[in-house]
Amino acid sequence: MSATEYTLRYLTEVQQIAAGIDPVRVDSIVEILRETRENSGRLFFVGVGGGAGHASHAVNDFRKIAGIESYSPSDNVSELTARVNDDGWDTSYANVLRGSHLRRGDTLFVFSVGGGNLEKNVSANIVQCLKLAQEVGAKVVGVVGRDGGYTAQVADACIIIPTITADTVTAHAEEFQAVVWHLIVSHPNLKKNEMKWESTK
Repeated sequence: MSATEYTLRYLTEVQQIAAGIDPVRVDSIVEILRETRENSGRLFFVGVGGGAGHASHAVNDFRKIAGIESYSPSDNVSELTARVNDDGWDTSYANVLRGSHLRRGDTLFVFSVGGGNLEKNVSANIVQCLKLAQEVGAKVVGVVGRDGGYTAQVADACIIIPTITADTVTAHAEEFQAVVWHLIVSHPNLKKNEMKWESTK
């Protein structure tokens, strides 16, 4: 396959995935987050790798644009590395959430390519966060790839990014995590504050 053929194929896949995302599920996440804000709940984003980068970016957007108190365990490097060192990676995020007193009324938002799978030891730290959310009665939403993994099994609302070809699963899952959360944070039912370039004439 030539470079141009790959580029064309990739961009065609982007169009197919965008057309395949269920707007009703997106709106379900918007409604959950609107209720979280109305009830003075907090929003916790979790992800690893690219998902951790998305989590940090999303914390900014949802605090600034949607007016939701938001956090991510991966943003506090000192605490995270201390917990990894003392407790292990698998429980590190969940223990940060325990330290933040995750509770009913809060929402856990997952960015993950596979959604977590304990049997395959994939994103076990995210699975532990999901188990904690269930235990305390927090809502769970997510944008995940492949079959959605454990996130899709337990989420109150979840977007699964369709797999088109095996060699682009991660790339498309991570790019559409950003697409979907930007859609959500700018949604008229959730957006609270104007963004600079939209309000500048």
